[in-house]
Amino acid sequence: MTDFPVAEYEARLARAQAAMAMAGIDALFLNTEAELNWFTGFRTAFWQSPTRRWYLVVPRDGLPTALVPRIGAALMRDGFVGDVLAFDAPAGGNEGLGELTALLRPHARIATPMGEEASLRMALAEFDALRAALGAEWVDASPLLKRLQMIKSPAEIAVLREICTIGSRAFARLPELVGAGQTLEGAFRAFRIALLEEGAEDVPYLVGGAGPNGYVDVISPASTRALVAGDVLMLDTGARLGGYFCDFDRNVAIGRASEAACRAHETLWRATEAGLAAARPGTRACDLFHAMAGVLGTGSDIGRLGHGLGLRLTEWPSLAPHDTTVLAPGMVLTLEPSVMVADGAMMVTEENILITDGAPELLTRRAERELPVI
Repeated sequence: MTDFPVAEYEARLARAQAAMAMAGIDALFLNTEAELNWFTGFRTAFWQSPTRRWYLVVPRDGLPTALVPRIGAALMRDGFVGDVLAFDAPAGGNEGLGELTALLRPHARIATPMGEEASLRMALAEFDALRAALGAEWVDASPLLKRLQMIKSPAEIAVLREICTIGSRAFARLPELVGAGQTLEGAFRAFRIALLEEGAEDVPYLVGGAGPNGYVDVISPASTRALVAGDVLMLDTGARLGGYFCDFDRNVAIGRASEAACRAHETLWRATEAGLAAARPGTRACDLFHAMAGVLGTGSDIGRLGHGLGLRLTEWPSLAPHDTTVLAPGMVLTLEPSVMVADGAMMVTEENILITDGAPELLTRRAERELPVI
């Protein structure tokens, strides 16, 4: 069963095959979770196991063919796919390689993601053997997939809007969930439960930190440290619905807020305002970076101030000086300014937005200008 009507996947396939024809690509070879989901609607928690390989071949004409472990064949047949071929797995280092070689042999020019943010979800030795067994030319599919997937369809936008609303509702409950004396582990647990109660399907990503005037990093797992008066607590969630992520954070002060933390939070709010003002079609990703950086001043050394969002927690483009991607309606982005506060501490805030024909749509409930105190 797919998450969207068949027409959604038919439209995606048609766009992909038109792009393949223009690029002279005979087949796409895909084997990562987001790609298989995007083309077929195939979703399973079994991706957590590195033992099995999952392959999809998208021809220039006709429906995709899936080659999957026998354990996943029944589920794959419920997706938007033509033939579903199965192999025994695990097989001790030959995970469907013979079947895959036969499936790809008719194609002279094969594209697979090789570029920015690409990954290979099979053994490198097997991939090398596959290429050696074929007389095909291999090219990078990353630019093609990036163009296809950066612009979200109305159906995708509806899901992203809903998961951002769910996250916003959970963040609104922070005053009843966290407080002085509670451990970070307890705060994380309470917030994760709130996300699920509000309707998130799962919460694959939840990080944060706490400390006076801010925190020393933004990717920490929970610890047993107890929250104390004067702490700034940050929680950053990547909750998911139908395979699509929200990705935003919120800061709260515990008991009282220092002057430095209040100033930093207000600076982040103004930087986000600058990002919102600049987020128009025709603007480049690097222009959003510079708009926010102009408010932040020295900022921090994270390297970018936001990114794309969708089936992956972070997608193209990067709001960074090097990225000249031109924004277009249908893109979903995060605005994520960060700033150093004092004594090595930092603060960061994040919103999720939709690029439209005019002003962007905030998908998240906007953070308050003043640092909330709990």
